Amino acid sequence: MVLLALSAMAGTSKLLYPYVDNAADENVAERYREISRYLLLNDGTPADWGQGGQTIPAAFGLARIGSEIPYELDINKVSRLSSASLYALNYADIFTAFEMPDTAFRIEVKPLFTANINLSSTFELANETTYQFEILTEKHGIPVQVELKCYVVAENYLDSSLALASDGKISVNVTLPNDINGPALLVALARSAYDVRIASFSGYAFAHNAREPSARSTFLRLSPLNYSFTASFLYSPANLSSAYALSFSHNSTLTQIANSNESASYQIPRFKDASPTLIVVTGWNATAFFTEWTAYPLVPVQMGADFAGSVARSDVFAYTYMVTINSVIYESTVWLGGPRE
Repeated sequence: MVLLALSAMAGTSKLLYPYVDNAADENVAERYREISRYLLLNDGTPADWGQGGQTIPAAFGLARIGSEIPYELDINKVSRLSSASLYALNYADIFTAFEMPDTAFRIEVKPLFTANINLSSTFELANETTYQFEILTEKHGIPVQVELKCYVVAENYLDSSLALASDGKISVNVTLPNDINGPALLVALARSAYDVRIASFSGYAFAHNAREPSARSTFLRLSPLNYSFTASFLYSPANLSSAYALSFSHNSTLTQIANSNESASYQIPRFKDASPTLIVVTGWNATAFFTEWTAYPLVPVQMGADFAGSVARSDVFAYTYMVTINSVIYESTVWLGGPRE
């Protein structure tokens, strides 16, 4: 817990320009620090720009409307930073709304620790198959003690289990009947054993009684916004069969609220626990079954200027903060850069 808190406290580093040795440099660093705080503490114009999928903000800010909690970000504004979303803003629009033509920026939001899933072994029997997975939770290579909630999704199949990774590593067994169609999907929600607001997640698609699964986002583009999401068809024909919303303490089977030849839409429940919500959709493409998944908010996300190659011409600073989205604590880093003075 101390590791997570210290690593995510607000901090700053100067990148690509190693010496800060005069008042001018200090003034630049302080100016950029205030700009980074402004981006995270103000809600922009219009204040609800995150909720409208086509709304382009006139002034840019990521804070939740009316929040009295410092560094509480809006779930929809953060989600619209992701290029994976149908409703993503492009950098040109955000740069214009940023209203500082001499300053480039980049923003990242991610969980405070990582959760990685690996398939370690498979045991086949006549009527069922057991898969053994190793789940690692860590921060900068140091184990993080967590509670785990695992969900397994296959055709017309949803199951869950709880586990404790006391040393940042745990083996999880998943047993599936052989008459269930795959590929299947294992998703894991992990939360700190010391603070339930610190959470991470991961997903792993695996072959079960089927061919190897296709890469994520092969068949569908899942775009959550304003407590609904659009499943856009990327590969035709596609027929959707089931959709689920999953959090650490709750899960719900979803019903379509709209559909067309190009997409289908679903409502996302407002679960009360401090947890990201994972969205899983299953379906068929011709004779192939598939699973697709995403997270709400759409993190990890990183968007903005590419500062590679800026050594000779720019001062680039990075500022890291702990931020809150729907009661979950994430890490946000803001890079800011401009012409070297």
